[in-house]
Amino acid sequence: MAAQEERDGVGLTNLDQELFTGADATKRDLIDYLEAGRDRILPGLRDRPLSVIRVRPGQQPFMQKNVPKYTPEWVETTTVWAESSHRDVSYALCNDWRTLLWFGNQRAVEYHPTLNTMSEPDRQTYLIMDLDPPEGSGFDVVIKTAKVVKQALDELDLAAVIKTSGSKGVHIMVPLDGSAPIEDVAAATRAVAARAEKLDPDLATTAYIKEDRGGKVFLDSTRAGGATIVAAYSPRVRPGTTVSFPVPWDDLDDVKPADFTVKSALKITGDPWADLMPADQTLPADLIAEGHEIPVARVQAMHEGKRRKRAREAKGES
Repeated sequence: MAAQEERDGVGLTNLDQELFTGADATKRDLIDYLEAGRDRILPGLRDRPLSVIRVRPGQQPFMQKNVPKYTPEWVETTTVWAESSHRDVSYALCNDWRTLLWFGNQRAVEYHPTLNTMSEPDRQTYLIMDLDPPEGSGFDVVIKTAKVVKQALDELDLAAVIKTSGSKGVHIMVPLDGSAPIEDVAAATRAVAARAEKLDPDLATTAYIKEDRGGKVFLDSTRAGGATIVAAYSPRVRPGTTVSFPVPWDDLDDVKPADFTVKSALKITGDPWADLMPADQTLPADLIAEGHEIPVARVQAMHEGKRRKRAREAKGES
């Protein structure tokens, strides 16, 4: 289909189509948001292999890692070995506005960069705690839990920033100086989660298996290594096309995820993410050692799932 409009040499089509059911936004709204916010969006994507979530008309959202064959030659890419699928994946590097604009025209709504950069692939740039509330809960329990995590970090003299996830939870992120290998960052994250859980076990849990969480907020400490996280300022495929947006700790009680959308976030000027970001920090050695004594949640959950399956099968046979 011929382009209906062109911006910076990129042809744009179907701009007045609704992004997705319940988006309350058109593709034009998405493009306008990306253009207006490009100076604060691009720094979080630059030099990082990028996965995106796209929404084609009439189809379910899907995550795209491998760039499609029709990707323009001027889109920079990098090849990364995927251990899970045992193959090379050709990721885009969204290093400039033209590439971001092209992704927007592809109806890429969400932007999920890796936790490491290509210049330092064996180092993770943040320690990340992802707070996931139970079904049916309000955002207030997320706020309470975030404050508990902050207390745990304060006791370690670690400073963090917080942003809404654009969905139901928040992301708490500690910028790192790169001195710790990825496996040590992962260990430290588990230790922070365990400490926060001990501070208020009636509110928060580190239980990876949903049925074990007992209606508590899940302290997801698995954002490490090959994981990704939705970028600051990225839109989400959620009702109203919400945006993952940074919030000052002192303002946390006064916000909710729906406050930040591709339309409303345009009214907020500057770059709060950069303004609120603490200096890069070194993880305490004792925290790392503590974390290495805690089993990896995914692995532990896998073994527990197999154990429970065997127990159910044995009970069924008896």
